[in-house]
Amino acid sequence: MLIQLITVGKQKEPHLIQAQDLYQKRLTPFCKFDFIQLPAVRLSDHPSEKEIQKALAQEAQLIQKSLKGLLIPLCIEGKQLDSQKFAELLTHKIPLQNSAVSFVIGSSFGLDQNLKNSAFLKLSMSEMTFPHALASVMLMEQIYRAFQIDKNTGYHK
Repeated sequence: MLIQLITVGKQKEPHLIQAQDLYQKRLTPFCKFDFIQLPAVRLSDHPSEKEIQKALAQEAQLIQKSLKGLLIPLCIEGKQLDSQKFAELLTHKIPLQNSAVSFVIGSSFGLDQNLKNSAFLKLSMSEMTFPHALASVMLMEQIYRAFQIDKNTGYHK
């Protein structure tokens, strides 16, 4: 199975880069995992709504070029799943639909609505707001946890 994590914006914090690298290594026995970081469109300090929507549309075009399989964007209006249900989705339901899935974390202004409308499932990690770099680490950990739950190891307690 191919799992992609596509993020908009580059990671700069060394401790989060280290955590991302750790989970990428941990995932290799379970799936082909691609971590793709796309550049965010630069905006002025106080962009108008029109500028933001234009930037999100441009970012969506870049995302579309990288997508493989089913699209699952992370967004505040998405569905929240506990780890057990996420594991069921990732290890049983998605493979019945497609051999690939792309999780997408947008820029600080989110994701283009048209992109979200084409999703297989919209996912939310929480009603809280997290830095995008931290959200990517959290999602990688949950993907790893899902495989551990599926294999019934002691990792998930």
